[in-house]
Amino acid sequence: MILSDKRILEEIEKGTIVISPYDRKYLGTNSYDVHLGKHLATYADRVLDARKHNEIVHFEIPEEGFVLQPNTLYLGVTLEYTETHAHVPFLEGKSSTGRLGIDIHATAGKGDVGFCNTWTLEISCAQPVKIYAGMPIGQLIYFAVEGEIETFYNKKGNAKYNGRTVRPVESMMWKNEF
Repeated sequence: MILSDKRILEEIEKGTIVISPYDRKYLGTNSYDVHLGKHLATYADRVLDARKHNEIVHFEIPEEGFVLQPNTLYLGVTLEYTETHAHVPFLEGKSSTGRLGIDIHATAGKGDVGFCNTWTLEISCAQPVKIYAGMPIGQLIYFAVEGEIETFYNKKGNAKYNGRTVRPVESMMWKNEF
């Protein structure tokens, strides 16, 4: 079940959902709007290798905006830091973002119970489009969990994305054994 606006507010009051910065006007009927942070990154190499640490180059979105180009993967980050201690968070693009031809994640839209961080976005676009820091970029949806949690994400020893950050984080696939 997806949490309603009233349930999201109750969970924020209880501290099981944390959103910072939080503004009530971004709470929808069953979601919370998140915004694009000022940091973007691209991979230094054009060909990526799943077995190696692929370096990224960080930069800030200028005040006048930045034009995304097709056929380039940009890593972005949400302005909002979130914590989810009792629900499964999903990040989806806003319809207005999609109608500009912007995808905000390739496959990583689901968070885990215990995820405490900003969200790294895997941004791509269908045609050149200018974006701005602070623009609405997506929405968080919260699902109820069935059963007890054995290990929360922020307590897992092998969790690869636990370090708090305000900048996008590159793939840590190379840390897996394969």
